Amino acid sequence: MAAPLGNVLQKESYLAMIRNAEGSKLFRNLYARIGGERSDITKGGVTSCAYFVSIILHAFYLVETPHATVAGLERDLLRSGWQKTDTPHEGDIIVWEPVMQAGSMNAHVGFYIGEDKAISNDFEMRLIMRHHYTGGIKPDGSPVRVIAAIYTREFES
Repeated sequence: MAAPLGNVLQKESYLAMIRNAEGSKLFRNLYARIGGERSDITKGGVTSCAYFVSIILHAFYLVETPHATVAGLERDLLRSGWQKTDTPHEGDIIVWEPVMQAGSMNAHVGFYIGEDKAISNDFEMRLIMRHHYTGGIKPDGSPVRVIAAIYTREFES
């Protein structure tokens, strides 16, 4: 997918947008008609991680369309030239395994920003937050959240 951004430094601008989103409420709400009724499908920011990630990716022509679900975003990442990797690098996409949150099993997605840090939606605070890329380490040494996949891609110069 070609990025019609002219002389914009794509990767630097992309990383700046990710970092500048920290603390934002911008991605809390996404409305749709469900059964003829207006509904906030991101539940006031409880389930807005895929929306946050996909809006930034879409702004830089790195996916085809914004998404409300992690599964839909993952399909689009693969269609858009992202590839799975074992080691995260700055700007890569991390998908964490589903865990029980807000009454249902939910996968989670965010951006790896380097130095063992990620930025994603915090479902309790309903804000975009910086955190350890596994959510932290338990006393037994295991990660708080298990990484299911890491997606990477080359950026245009």
